[in-house]
Amino acid sequence: MSRSVVIPLNAETQVETSAPRPSSGAALRELAYAEIKRRIISCEFRPGEAINESQVGALLGLGRTPVHQALHRLESDGLVTIMPRKGVLVAPLSLNDVLDMIEVRLSNELLCVTLAAERAHQSDLQAMREIVQRSAELLEHRDINGLMALDLKFHIAISAASRNRVLAELLRNLHEKQARFWFLSLQDPVHLANVYKEHMAVIDALERRDVPAAREAIREHIDEFRKNIIRSI
Repeated sequence: MSRSVVIPLNAETQVETSAPRPSSGAALRELAYAEIKRRIISCEFRPGEAINESQVGALLGLGRTPVHQALHRLESDGLVTIMPRKGVLVAPLSLNDVLDMIEVRLSNELLCVTLAAERAHQSDLQAMREIVQRSAELLEHRDINGLMALDLKFHIAISAASRNRVLAELLRNLHEKQARFWFLSLQDPVHLANVYKEHMAVIDALERRDVPAAREAIREHIDEFRKNIIRSI
């Protein structure tokens, strides 16, 4: 049976008002989708919480239509459940689900770093190292959202270096589905610091074109995530 949790969170949800608002319907739909998704991933909209379309629209300064369309798209992503005549619920966090995703991710990340070690251009490796180096300042300020964004960029860069579009798309999808668990995992300051070291181990191995070392580094990185999630939940 899946195990679900609700994370208590005290952070205030704020809307940027200084940037100009898009005016086209497509742009408003994208804005609504991106903003609601960001709040779900960062647990500002908590797992299991009921959310109201009108209230979300008021929060974002958007009309009902783009919010309604965004929520249906998020349902397809598995991030919300829409119940007719009852409302919208943020999808709960299931430990079983994330462990299943980790199994799939591990086998594909191993393939990804293998291909990246063999196929990466020097510019790919330089981009990866720059991404990892930028995390040092974010670590100092415990910028969880910033570190999450950099982690995604790092793994996307590895995927790009593999020169396999199908693999890259699969891994991007898995990373997005795991994002809420990653946010939870990074609340642990020890794990937060270890992620930087794990990323450095991966890029060091890729720069040496050392396939066994790259595979071991990515295996350790994912296994530490798995163990920390089990401890956290």
